[in-house]
Amino acid sequence: MPDIMGMIYAALNSIFNPILALDPNPTNPALTVLIIAFFVSLITTVANKYLVDQDEMNEHQAKMKDLNKRMRDAQKRGDGKELAKIQAEQSEMMKDQTAMMSNQFKPMIVTFVPIILIFFWMRSSAISNLVIILPQTVYWVTLTPLWHALGGFIYGGKATIPFGIGWLLWYMICTFGMSQILRKFLGFKQGF
Repeated sequence: MPDIMGMIYAALNSIFNPILALDPNPTNPALTVLIIAFFVSLITTVANKYLVDQDEMNEHQAKMKDLNKRMRDAQKRGDGKELAKIQAEQSEMMKDQTAMMSNQFKPMIVTFVPIILIFFWMRSSAISNLVIILPQTVYWVTLTPLWHALGGFIYGGKATIPFGIGWLLWYMICTFGMSQILRKFLGFKQGF
């Protein structure tokens, strides 16, 4: 029986090792993680763009916002008749919301396996040794001490490099930034 995971890692090595080799600091490949974050963000953003009807989703969110505003106003006025009417509308909207939620899972179905494979590759490659030293303000704004404490609680040990983060948190920061830029570039009306 062929070693499927070995073949997958070999394919990922052939894709990402040249990028890793071009990194100015291959022993601490921050640029490689940034490039991989861009690649993954591009895949997920394009999948969201073409698999989720953004206009329908925005319209549904606007209706829910209007419905919630009307409900708050009716509650302030003490208008029980209007409240009952709004609650009936709300139950209808919940059916639509369930459909919208299942629609939002389409991109995840398409992107989940490739992203997991890329994560496993990053964890088993030289990237797993990455340490980024953040400026103090960025360190505190990104709540890095909280992530360090959580990681220490789950995995044991503690962060030994002041203001340092590992590859996973660096990847998350890069992916968040890249996703926002790509969403703006591709014309998404909402942030997330």
